[in-house]
Amino acid sequence: MAEEDPGRMERRLAAILAADVAGYSRLMGRDEAGTVRTLREHRAVADALVAKHGGRIVKTTGDGLLIEFPSVVDAVECAVAVQAAMATGNAGIAPDARMLFRVGINLGDIVVDGDDILGDGVNVAARLEGIAEPGGICISGSAYDQVRGKVSVEFADLGERNLKNIARPVRVFAVAPGNAKPHDGSALPSLSDRPSIAVLPFQNMSGDAEQDYFADGMVEDIITALSRMKWFFVVARNSSFIYKGKAVDIKQVGRELGVRYVLEGSVRKAGNRVRITGQLIEAATQHHIWADRFEGNLEDIFALQDSVTESVVGAIEPSLRQAEIVRGRSKPTENLDAYDCYLRALAGFYQWTREGLDSGETYLKRAIELDPHYATAKAQFARSLIFRRAQGWARPSDEALALRLAREALTDGGDDPITLVRAAITLTYFGKDYDQAASLADRAIGLDPNSAEVLVFSAWVHCFNGKDVAKAVEQFTRAIRLSPRDPEMGRAFAGLAFAYLQAGQNDDGLRSSQKALLEMPNLPIAQRAQILALVRLKRLDEARETGRRMIEIDPGFTISSRMPPYRDAGFRQELHDALKSLGLPE
Repeated sequence: MAEEDPGRMERRLAAILAADVAGYSRLMGRDEAGTVRTLREHRAVADALVAKHGGRIVKTTGDGLLIEFPSVVDAVECAVAVQAAMATGNAGIAPDARMLFRVGINLGDIVVDGDDILGDGVNVAARLEGIAEPGGICISGSAYDQVRGKVSVEFADLGERNLKNIARPVRVFAVAPGNAKPHDGSALPSLSDRPSIAVLPFQNMSGDAEQDYFADGMVEDIITALSRMKWFFVVARNSSFIYKGKAVDIKQVGRELGVRYVLEGSVRKAGNRVRITGQLIEAATQHHIWADRFEGNLEDIFALQDSVTESVVGAIEPSLRQAEIVRGRSKPTENLDAYDCYLRALAGFYQWTREGLDSGETYLKRAIELDPHYATAKAQFARSLIFRRAQGWARPSDEALALRLAREALTDGGDDPITLVRAAITLTYFGKDYDQAASLADRAIGLDPNSAEVLVFSAWVHCFNGKDVAKAVEQFTRAIRLSPRDPEMGRAFAGLAFAYLQAGQNDDGLRSSQKALLEMPNLPIAQRAQILALVRLKRLDEARETGRRMIEIDPGFTISSRMPPYRDAGFRQELHDALKSLGLPE
């Protein structure tokens, strides 16, 4: 037997937790003796919880801790328990005097050096700690894969981050500060009692990354067509697109999105020719139900999309009436250059940045020049102007332009539900035409009850109107179920919070605002809902802390420039007064 090499380093896979105190130097500068005493008290609680969860404290560094756990589940459960204990200990203490831990957790390879541990596995945990919010927990993608569905908290996906001195980007997930909550089952939605389907992003096979927008547009059109089948439960585009560019496990996709079927495929565009391939898979069994290929000239693109949709519908539910399929078809324009501009505009809009809006609106202007009756493009342009206003990027001419575009879209668009509901929210937001907007929204829901976009905009219309907030609550809730992995669904939770607040359900409003901030930690509209709920519940210190974070995120904020168009003057004034009471600028 070969002798063991005494110079060989011991390596192993380990769950590593790194923690420190946020703003420790500032706290020491204010009250050195008190800070040391408080840290000692918190450490005693933390050490007991570490021992309870089987952790080993590797070393302490002043205000920092490095801990090894036997499993990631143990590490996360310990971190959540420590943060909960810290929150209890901080109750009644002024926000700027609180001691808050930041925690990073990673599953990775470590090098053992006596009682110490070293290596990239440790370094990543330390970097994650550095980007965690005070009172928050950040974990790596490798750690998340081990705890998903096994711990009693939900995580927000923060995407890939470039961490200092770490060679490759790291996928980061977070429990937002103060928002760790019991797992309520929503993370793994149940199957709908109707045929349910998710359409994954199609692979661009054109050999040109510039053509990604075209493949994405194909998928969005197919999702829209399928959602109009009232027998179907169709997951919204934003949830499906979290899988873009990833190798996926179809069974896992089915579980995460709560669907029975998954459609995947590819698009190849070469010159004037288009080829679409698709395969329909039963998620639970991974059985291929149907696969086919559709080819034609670019001029036939809408017919090709119809063929894909009809094939999917026919494979899932042969008894569906063909007349409904025909009724569901929508050819938004006969001008293919205009359609191409529209797809490029969507690609810019979904960046959710000022630059993306600028680019998208340039393409939409060109699309409308090419087809002056392109209702979908006009309605999308109006939607872009709403988002620009909500972000504080509005221009003086935007209001008149948005209203003109919305009214023209209604004239040109007939009964296209997306056009109807985008026009409805525009008439509400800029025109204060609440009654016509509510009527348009209800018509859109009748035509397409399975579209998350239609539901969210309709719910906002009814929320702003204030006459039927119960309908707004129901529609926001349905939209969230239709798009369980939508990275933008925090906006729906924020709307739900405001609907509950208008109904006087303050606890539900606060919980919904917390869910919104768990999904999108930097969403100002959710912070405003949280502030109103906290003020009503007389939790003023927490309201002030939320206001402080909101100003950090949106330094140009003024109450008047960001006031939503609520019809109820009393509710509008109450929101104004709640924000003003915190010293926020008018």
